[in-house]
Amino acid sequence: MIRTMIQSTLLAPLYRTYQRRLLSQVLSRTPPVHVGFILDGNRRYATSHGYLASMGHVFGANKVEELLSWCFEARIKVITLYAFSTENAKRDRDEVDNIMSLAKDRFAKLVSDERIHKNRVRVNVIGHLELLPPELQDVLRDAMDKTREYSSFFLNVCMAYSSQTEVVDAMKAIGHKIQDGTLTPDEITFDTIKNYLLTRELPDPDLIIRTGGEARLSNFLLLQSAYAELFFIDVFLPEFRKIDFLRIIRDYQRRDRRYGS
Repeated sequence: MIRTMIQSTLLAPLYRTYQRRLLSQVLSRTPPVHVGFILDGNRRYATSHGYLASMGHVFGANKVEELLSWCFEARIKVITLYAFSTENAKRDRDEVDNIMSLAKDRFAKLVSDERIHKNRVRVNVIGHLELLPPELQDVLRDAMDKTREYSSFFLNVCMAYSSQTEVVDAMKAIGHKIQDGTLTPDEITFDTIKNYLLTRELPDPDLIIRTGGEARLSNFLLLQSAYAELFFIDVFLPEFRKIDFLRIIRDYQRRDRRYGS
């Protein structure tokens, strides 16, 4: 442990220099407009370091606060965080309750975070809010109401979200339009479907980053991610570093995106 701390102290100046260089490279090119994050690995990080699994979500929430600052600094306009899926609700009740309590505290803190108001960040929550505890719903709506007029950056948080359910709901809405005669099947295009998705006011993600070592989308923005660049990084969320983030953005900027043409 002592040896690791000494090594970290000695290497810190080199990391800071490298980090500044990476940031300069990123800022010299066009950033992705919309970046989605699948936040994974909190529980595994905690247990691998001898903590209770529930502590992993606290570490992960702390890392998200850092992540937001990195995104603002890299001029990423739209950020979407996959925080809690409908599948996550099937976990142990104590764990779910802890996550809900943590989310309530962090969103309440978010409303008074000077970075949100300084950067004029509009906060939006995507998902079936009615499935969440009433007191959390109140805090989420308060965060959205108090940032509704902002438009410099957009922070979207997926809570009680399922992309498959989102698509089913869109199909039902379109079906009702056909049933009442205001839409015909021949008029349906992909844009028609997108207009009924929960993300209809957002551009599709350019880039999706998943921490935790898994290589799947896990029911996150499935239709919207058709042409997103995907990066799966083999570190748990609490271990995700700024240089990891900047390397991914730099690699994205170096790609020739042809959208199948």
